[in-house]
Amino acid sequence: MDLGISGRNAIVCAASQGLGKACATALAREGVNVVINGRDGSALEAAAEEIRVTGVEVKTVAGSVTDPAVREALVGAFGQTDILINNAGGPPPGDFRDWDRAQWIEAVDQNMLSAIDLIRLTADAMGDRGFGRIVNITSSAVRVPIPVIGLSNATRAGLTNFVFGLVPQFSGRGVTINNLLPGPFDTNRLRNSKAITQHLTGNPVAGRVGDPAELGAMCAFLCSAHAGYVTGQNILMDGGLYPGSF
Repeated sequence: MDLGISGRNAIVCAASQGLGKACATALAREGVNVVINGRDGSALEAAAEEIRVTGVEVKTVAGSVTDPAVREALVGAFGQTDILINNAGGPPPGDFRDWDRAQWIEAVDQNMLSAIDLIRLTADAMGDRGFGRIVNITSSAVRVPIPVIGLSNATRAGLTNFVFGLVPQFSGRGVTINNLLPGPFDTNRLRNSKAITQHLTGNPVAGRVGDPAELGAMCAFLCSAHAGYVTGQNILMDGGLYPGSF
């Protein structure tokens, strides 16, 4: 299927590895130019080189999306942003009794406020042109909170509720806003956190964790010309772990 987005420009945050890289790669294969972001400059450039084999233009902005200068550079990379993929590494797991105010503020900045600001910097111009796609990669913990990642539970749920309040302002202007809620995927975060792994990998339905490319493909479809009537949705990708019908 031709997704009808060749020649568009996309920002993909936290894309040097994992789910962000998978989304950037899927978009690039559809002919979308991408500016990717990550904290590790060498890993970011390596990812960019891999994505460039698709033939699209790939730019990089190293640094944390919590830095306003990084966000401004991402928005200015192509001059026009048609697609925004908000993504950020999750806060560390732990016990809520141990988190102080500074850790809470850092989590809110990383997983909520930075995404909101990138929407602020791009959505109106998308609406003026009559086309825009915003996808926020959050977590299945928005639907089913995971005790050991309370910082992520709270901040990602806050982002979810905020952006859905924006949907009526933009849906009539050709701009869609959706959230992708990944469950257990084969990423470094899952591999490196025993607490998260134990909670998530007992998947009796799929019998496996997800391949990041699967989430990338879903992200690309949500950004496509065919998905203009899909907006204001939480799309859960957890291999059937969620034990409910709503």
